[in-house]
Amino acid sequence: MAHDTRVEHDLVGDMEVPADAYYGVHTVRAVHNFAITGSTIARFPDLIASLAAVKQAAAQANRDLGLLPPDIAEAIISACEEIRSGQLHEQFVVDPLQGGAGTSTNMNANEVIANRALEILGHPRGHYYVIHPLDDVNLGQSTNDVYPTAIRLAMVGSLRKLGDSMKALSDAFGVKAEEFGDILKVGRTQLQDAVPMTLGQEFTTYAVMIEEDRQRLTEAAALLLESNLGGTAIGTGINGHPRYAELACSYLAGMSGEPVRPAGEFIEATQDCGAFVQLSGVLKRVAVKISKTCNDLRLMSSGPTAGLGEINLPPVQAGSSIMPGKVNPVIPEVVNQVAFEVIGNDLTVTMAAEAGQLQLNAFEPVIAYSLLRSLAHLRAACDTLATRCVPGITANREHLHDTVHRSIGLVTALAPHIGYAASTALARRALATGRTIKDLAAEAGLLTVDELDAILRPEALTRPFPQPVVTAAPLAT
Repeated sequence: MAHDTRVEHDLVGDMEVPADAYYGVHTVRAVHNFAITGSTIARFPDLIASLAAVKQAAAQANRDLGLLPPDIAEAIISACEEIRSGQLHEQFVVDPLQGGAGTSTNMNANEVIANRALEILGHPRGHYYVIHPLDDVNLGQSTNDVYPTAIRLAMVGSLRKLGDSMKALSDAFGVKAEEFGDILKVGRTQLQDAVPMTLGQEFTTYAVMIEEDRQRLTEAAALLLESNLGGTAIGTGINGHPRYAELACSYLAGMSGEPVRPAGEFIEATQDCGAFVQLSGVLKRVAVKISKTCNDLRLMSSGPTAGLGEINLPPVQAGSSIMPGKVNPVIPEVVNQVAFEVIGNDLTVTMAAEAGQLQLNAFEPVIAYSLLRSLAHLRAACDTLATRCVPGITANREHLHDTVHRSIGLVTALAPHIGYAASTALARRALATGRTIKDLAAEAGLLTVDELDAILRPEALTRPFPQPVVTAAPLAT
């Protein structure tokens, strides 16, 4: 065992640590204490990279302020750069859900960086008298300013990626909107026949909804870029240098390419989780609207013979182990399920943010866990919908044409010409006889065939079109 482990010490006592591990005693205790999700923070590479960026910015600021010897600072900076490039992520082994307001995550980062920095300077791992995880890597910091800054930066990066995926999905719907621009169909309200529209207009709606929500993501990102880095324990800045916050945020902004800025009031910023609640609400909004879109796709493609059958979704797999030939709308279904998860995560974030007490919210780990999963899963859902479903959608043109001309919704276009009462009677007769609105109106002499053709042409049915009002006597019933 002596060759396989090294002994490290903390306030609880001595503990054996794997000899080849870059993490140390604080991390090992956290692994033992928090076996909750079955995963580790390495599941979120953006978070690991953001932690390393915060630690690198801190080392650079402390070097500039003369608080950290140049050789030690450069070793720490080099270790952080390696982690930001994707190295050593497997050494981040603590569970995402943990007590202590993220302390275990911060300790894990401090230890990995310290031990890698020791190697860079030619020292064995664990020789903390040369570079100490807390005295050097964590100099002028606290979990309470490092952890929220890192998760905010990780979320902003994930937001940018989600925005790109939403743009691709919006564009995919836009392509279909153009393709379907000339196809008339029956619009529906409350699942009942309404007035005609084009299938292109319907798909344009989906493109616009997604693009609107993408803009809301940008607004949410701006709130996350305010950092309490330098506030240390509760925002008073104890054990920190007066110039540290400004320097560290400047270095962090340069590394990340994001306009990270110091908070206006550090005590408020340390305890306030409002930006996370705002982000969660935006993600819920995205989820709700994408899920509604998927509901529409499933409904419009229902059938193929006993449903609406207006569109066809691309067949991507067999739909049943017992019913040969059955194909299910599995891509919209999986996106629906992601939306349900995101909506549930929003409640978790809400409760965790509300549960904060006095100068700190101890529940930021579950906030981070919930939001980072929501961001990742929504991005994957958008990518899946944009590549595996939307481009392959086809329209059943003849069926849509027939439903429009058989729909009593056409009578709405006649109402300005023959009046509401006559239109109502016409609709009732069409339902009772199965005949078309156009044929019955012509037969009753309410309008001429030429007038009906002009009124019922597509451009008059699907957009505002000035028409004279002509009243007529009610149609006999």
